[in-house]
Amino acid sequence: MKFLLIMHMNPQIWESLTEEERNEVVEGQAEFMETVRESGELLAANALADPAESAVVRVREGAPMVSDGPYLEAKEYLGGYYLVECAERDRAIELAAMIPDAKVEGLGVEVRPVVFAAGPEASSEA
Repeated sequence: MKFLLIMHMNPQIWESLTEEERNEVVEGQAEFMETVRESGELLAANALADPAESAVVRVREGAPMVSDGPYLEAKEYLGGYYLVECAERDRAIELAAMIPDAKVEGLGVEVRPVVFAAGPEASSEA
């Protein structure tokens, strides 16, 4: 079963960390990726740019309307994710607990099952 391990970013919390604490999180990501690569559970990992670099597209009366910035004003935003495949939800939760962000007060890792996947390498089953 596939799970998305979603890391939410809160700039206020991130900035409140010491440089050493931030380095621990960054270095911990590399260690986590190595662990899930070796176990064969890692399907994909992506970090996302700051929401200030995003655009929101809405189609109104058949014409696309583009606005800069995030869809919603919020303190937190999607910072990145790991797509993993493991036998059960409990294992996905165990993996999420290994991600350094989960150890930072005020942050967490959301575990969400994938119910549909499509693309050149995806099968119709999640």
